Amino acid sequence: MEEEKSRESCCQTILAIHDVMDLLSGKWKVSIIACLCFNKMRYSDLLREVRGISGKMLSRELKELEANQLITRTVLSTQPVTVEYQITPYGATLEQLIGTMADWGLKHRKRIKNGGI
Repeated sequence: MEEEKSRESCCQTILAIHDVMDLLSGKWKVSIIACLCFNKMRYSDLLREVRGISGKMLSRELKELEANQLITRTVLSTQPVTVEYQITPYGATLEQLIGTMADWGLKHRKRIKNGGI
């Protein structure tokens, strides 16, 4: 019985991890969210900050993040029209996860540079 509960718990954990991976899949979403955790940004600012992303890909990723309620898009009535993106309170719940990923990445990079020590 205990083993069955443990197995079910493991399956639920794996499904939850798959959900997160699906939501944050690809090369760019985590970087976009990380940028927006600091400040709201215009499209052109994000294009400059997320190095290597194309305009078409940025537009696609922003739409997906907005559809998943992680960011908001605000059109400002300026001349020319300005669009700002901002992390939602729900999206901000990912900040700790992204910080943990960044910490691990820094340690990993240092470990590999030092020959695995």
